[in-house]
Amino acid sequence: MEVYNTVVRFYQEGGAFMHPILAVLALGLAIALERYIYLTRAKRGNRRAWDALLPLVQSGRLREAKALAAAGDTALHRVLGYGLARLGETSDRQEIERALEEGLMEVTPRLEKRTHYLATLANIATLLGLLGTIIGLISAFSSISLANPNEKAQLLSSSISVAMNTTAFGLMVGIPLLLVHAFLQSKTNQLISSLETAAIKLANSIKDRPSLQEAA
Repeated sequence: MEVYNTVVRFYQEGGAFMHPILAVLALGLAIALERYIYLTRAKRGNRRAWDALLPLVQSGRLREAKALAAAGDTALHRVLGYGLARLGETSDRQEIERALEEGLMEVTPRLEKRTHYLATLANIATLLGLLGTIIGLISAFSSISLANPNEKAQLLSSSISVAMNTTAFGLMVGIPLLLVHAFLQSKTNQLISSLETAAIKLANSIKDRPSLQEAA
């Protein structure tokens, strides 16, 4: 209970700028949670898609692989679907690789969507904290200018302490958001790398087994 009272008092003493910083925190957490769930599901879906498509490609059942890729809704289905569709039109490896790259270019923005906002929100929270502190100090110095000389030191000390709350809160919000941004960015990069690896493996499978081109 004492911790709760301390947190509430800290927030209340921070002034009006604590509210927008709290709003930034709420928005950042919402984006982080949505991105984490999306990327986790995308990773699992891609793994299932790869486990289903790879045996079909290796066994030369390209028509079934194309149908499965067209029916799927994961990033891997889309990327490999481009390559498999182009395989039915040409046997040129470069054309197939370009098709796979086109698929990667399509799905990458969806994987990176909204993650970059977290870094922006972290900077906004920090800047709001500094702005709140500066305005609080201006207000503090203005109020003590007319105060009793014996009370100025005490008033100035308490006013500065309150003004610093916004900077502290801004950093308490900004630092975790930056860490979450780095974590999600790393998770996104790993997912994109796995898609690139899958595309390369598909292209190599076609090159190593010319019969696949004939089956297509």
